[in-house]
Amino acid sequence: MRLADFVLDNMDAILSRWEEFARTLLPAAADMRTLALRDHAQQILEAVAKDLSTRQSREDQFEKSTGQAPVLAGVAETAAQTHALLRARSGFDINQLVAEYRALRASVLRLWMDECAPDSHHVDDMVRFNEAIDQAVGESVRFFTMRVDLSRNLFLGMLGHDMRSPLQAIQMTSSYLAALNAGENVSGAASRLIRSGDRMQALLDDMVDFNRTRLGLGMNIAPMHVDLAQLFADELEQLRSVHPGRQVDLDVTGDCSGVWDGHRLQQLLGNLVLNAIKYGAQDTPIHVTVRGESAEVVMEVINAGAAIEQSTLDCIFDPLQRGLDQPENTDSSIGLGLYIARQIARAHGGEIDARSNRAETVFCVRLPRDKQG
Repeated sequence: MRLADFVLDNMDAILSRWEEFARTLLPAAADMRTLALRDHAQQILEAVAKDLSTRQSREDQFEKSTGQAPVLAGVAETAAQTHALLRARSGFDINQLVAEYRALRASVLRLWMDECAPDSHHVDDMVRFNEAIDQAVGESVRFFTMRVDLSRNLFLGMLGHDMRSPLQAIQMTSSYLAALNAGENVSGAASRLIRSGDRMQALLDDMVDFNRTRLGLGMNIAPMHVDLAQLFADELEQLRSVHPGRQVDLDVTGDCSGVWDGHRLQQLLGNLVLNAIKYGAQDTPIHVTVRGESAEVVMEVINAGAAIEQSTLDCIFDPLQRGLDQPENTDSSIGLGLYIARQIARAHGGEIDARSNRAETVFCVRLPRDKQG
C-alpha cells in the first residue's frame, strides 16, 4: 500500500498515537481534552497525504524540505500554521511543538512498515513524506515564533505602561523629601532615591523604545528647529556631573542648527558617551566632535581602549548585546543603549556606524538636514 493511502486509511490509529504523545507534553497538556490534543492533526495529515499524491518537481520537493513551499491563493493559514498558533496559546514551548512532529513522523513510518512491509520502490514515498513533514514543521515554527514574539512585545508594552505611575510616585516623593531640609540623613536618602528613580526611568524608556521598534511602530520623534551645539553641550554637562572622574571634551565646528528631535538626539549622544565611559580606557578623555556640513551634521564619539574585534562590531548595534569583556554583574543596563542610538539616528533619516583599532574606537553619526525618516 502506498504511504498516502495508508495515512488516510489508518487516520484514527495515527491520531491516537499523536494524542498519546501530546498528552505527555506537560504542563501544557495537563488539562487538555482529546479535541484540543488532536488539534488540526487530521488536517495536517490529510495535507501530507495530498502532497504525496501530487506530482512534483525536484525543485518543489526541495522547497518543501526547507519550509519554503508557495502559499496557496485564498488560504489565510495552513493547518500547520494554525496548529502552531493554538499550541503557543496553550502554553507549549517550541521544543514540544517540534517533538510532536518528530513523534508523528516516527509513528507513521513505523506503522506503515510494520503493516505493509513496503519494498524498495516505495522509498520515494518515505522521502516525499519526510519533505512534507519538514514543510509542516517550517510553517509551524515560523508562526509559533511570530506568536511568541508578539505576545512578549505586548507584555513588555503593558508592563512599561503600568510601571510609569508607581515610578512617578517614587520620583515625586523623593523630590519632596529632598526639599524638606529635614537633616543630612534624610537629604542623603532622598538624593539616592532620586538617582535610582532616574536610572529606573532611563531603563524603562529604553524598554518602551525597544518594544515600539520590535512591534514595527518605529521610534517616536517630534522634530523642531534646534541648535545641536547647545543641546549637546547641555547633555555633556549633565554626564560630567554624574561621572566627575571622567573627562569628556566637546569640539563643534560649522553650522549645527536644523530640524530634529533635540531630546532624542541628546539621548543618542548620552547613550554613546555612556558606552565609552563603560567600555573605554578609564584614564583617558572621551572626545565628542560635531561638524556641520552643507547637507548633514556629523557627530563622532571617540575613546581610547582595547580594539573591538570585527565580529563584535558586526553585531554591536543588535539589541541585548553586552561588552564581551565585562562581568555580568557590573553592567547596570539591559544592553539596549547602542540599539536605541541607531534607531534614533534612522528615525531622523540618518545612520550610525562604528570602527575600532588599537588607537581608538569611534562611533560616527550622520544626520541629514533635509530628510526625516
